[in-house]
Amino acid sequence: MGSTITAIGTANPQYRFPQMKILEFMTTAHNLDEQNSSRLRKLYEASGIHFRHSVIPDFGVSRGTYTFFGNEPNLDPFPGTKERSNYYEKTAKDLAIKALDDLSNNLHFDLIDATHLITVSCTGMYAPGLDIDIVQELKLAESIERTCINFMGCYGAFNALKTADYICRANPDAKVLIVDVELCTLHFQRENTMENWVANSLFADGAAAVMVENVKTNKKGLALKTFYNLLVTDAKDEMAWRIGDYGYEMRLSSGIAKNIGKKINTVADDLSARAGISRTSINHTAVHPGGRRILEVCEEMLGLPEEALDISYETLRQNGNMSSVTILFILKRFLEETAKGENIMTFAFGPGLTVESMILQSI
Repeated sequence: MGSTITAIGTANPQYRFPQMKILEFMTTAHNLDEQNSSRLRKLYEASGIHFRHSVIPDFGVSRGTYTFFGNEPNLDPFPGTKERSNYYEKTAKDLAIKALDDLSNNLHFDLIDATHLITVSCTGMYAPGLDIDIVQELKLAESIERTCINFMGCYGAFNALKTADYICRANPDAKVLIVDVELCTLHFQRENTMENWVANSLFADGAAAVMVENVKTNKKGLALKTFYNLLVTDAKDEMAWRIGDYGYEMRLSSGIAKNIGKKINTVADDLSARAGISRTSINHTAVHPGGRRILEVCEEMLGLPEEALDISYETLRQNGNMSSVTILFILKRFLEETAKGENIMTFAFGPGLTVESMILQSI
């Protein structure tokens, strides 16, 4: 018996844009001249992303028909943090329910039997919050125990899985529901800086729902075996996420991938040692695709074969970086495709600079 992911559901908003269509919006939004338009195009072509989703329709239409951003030059009137927060509250629940519907298709019991609810997001908060909206929408027990994990960045789902693991270890009958919603595109920044170019080229919207429970039968799942994290405080200024007057402002340094590369083997060794297995016992590797360069660095430093990160690359290609939700999209594929007994080493990264890792085993 052990805490196990037994089902994962995922969802994207209705608006799906080709990456090069988003480029057209960004070129106009940043008021770029011909030279800088060419530079931005090269960044988008090298992103490894083909499509992204958003709760906002504006990224795929021409100025004059925007409904979220202003239609005047410079996107004026430009929505402030309050408007963006209101839009999050308006749209997050429906996307969460869409992911929960997908989850329900793979469950062997009714969601109303969930004993705990953990919500995750770093792109929006309100109170009474998403957790209470979900309880009401699904008619969950009013006594369900709720935990909210907010503003932790792209590794937030790891903290939710760890919390679920702790709960299941303490209560053998626990059925822990995790709901993760990230609406990154709400926080588009218009200032013409390289940091904004990079952030605006990567992030997208999505949601995922996960069931974690103690498995007493031969039901298929991903057993949560071992967790390990490392805080690289020397690089804490490489990535930051702060609340500004016009949404949340992302700082992404060009040194992020380099710093991850310096530490990834140390984390992999320490994680394996904590699990009591050798790294040769790892059958698969799942890496949060913060960007194509991060995947390339991890691939190189971990000495992985060329196809090892195919699922991570494919998730980036079809969805972009959906912050903490992204790794759950990847784990859904592993839940569906891995053979019994195979070990999966998993990584995600975020502000701190934080490197989170875990080993899961397919059962």
